[in-house]
Amino acid sequence: MKKGLPRIAGLALLAALNACKKNNSDVNPVSASQTVAITPIATLGLYEYASGTNKRIFLPVTKVGTQSVTYYTIFDTGSTGLTLDANGILPASMITSSGITVTGDSVVVNGITVTSKTSVMSYGDQTSLTKEYGNLAYATITLGDQTGNITTRRIPFFLYWKIQNVTTGVVAVAHSADVFGVGPGTSYAFSAIASPLSYFTTATGQTSGFKLATLGTTGFTSTGTYVGGLLTIGLINSDYSSGFIMHPLTYNATAGYLSNIPATITYGSQSTSAQVLFDTGTPSVTIIEDKTATVGALPVNTKVTVTTNKGFVYTYTTSSTANLTSVENPNITGDYRTIFSLDFFVTNEYLLDYTNHQIGLKNN
Repeated sequence: MKKGLPRIAGLALLAALNACKKNNSDVNPVSASQTVAITPIATLGLYEYASGTNKRIFLPVTKVGTQSVTYYTIFDTGSTGLTLDANGILPASMITSSGITVTGDSVVVNGITVTSKTSVMSYGDQTSLTKEYGNLAYATITLGDQTGNITTRRIPFFLYWKIQNVTTGVVAVAHSADVFGVGPGTSYAFSAIASPLSYFTTATGQTSGFKLATLGTTGFTSTGTYVGGLLTIGLINSDYSSGFIMHPLTYNATAGYLSNIPATITYGSQSTSAQVLFDTGTPSVTIIEDKTATVGALPVNTKVTVTTNKGFVYTYTTSSTANLTSVENPNITGDYRTIFSLDFFVTNEYLLDYTNHQIGLKNN
């Protein structure tokens, strides 16, 4: 099902950003002749949006604590944790030019606990770095809208009061870059913050995680298009036998399990080893990190192939309107990861298992 996205101020793309408890029900005894269908926790639609070569997928947030809102968060597999602009959520009197005013250790406003603990969320690399400045907060969050929604239990998230591209000095418009980070592990800003999808309570036969269906191309419009059934919350056994190639994740002492997958990248006549991140939060340009190669955009009609250490293979050809790809030097960017943009998800499925710390990839 598809429908248009309402125009809101927070919809603008920020190109510099590169990077529930399920209600328990009484269960009646089941006889030996009966079977119980195991289903996911929920299935939601996402909004697909395009501006030129930039693409985004958005997950609406329609309630924070006790306050009804309408914010479209960037669905981001390349970061961990929900970040929301405090403007419109907290009283304006609490937000100053130097931060959020919190008396004591914490304060409760509209069912939202705002702590005095402050930190910074960073997105991008040394060539283009965006930072959000804010506080650790806790609240219940309603995900989705009238087309389908679910409410989390009280979860930790990042409530920011300023977002700025520190490379250019530009301060972003309020709510233009609220991020719904679904990566594994925990946030570098606060170890208490993890993916909002990881906090749902699973029932028998369900595993903590999510599945993202192939996005296709028809929904990416300048007005935004709602596409139903893209996001499945909670994994079931049949997901693991449906053609996904699974990749175990590596543990990091600072941020827990990382999304990086060992792989080999071949582009044109070049080949390099890589740690690959498949990132819905990168809107247009895939970045291949190769310190031995010439830096710059790959020419149109260049063939690119990624082969992971578990045998998943994805091949595409660059064009002037899609699959844009550049080669960068990690000594300059400060980031060793090769990052595949949202274009990857147009033709491939993605699965993240929080419980068993693994990512599934599937060609479609």
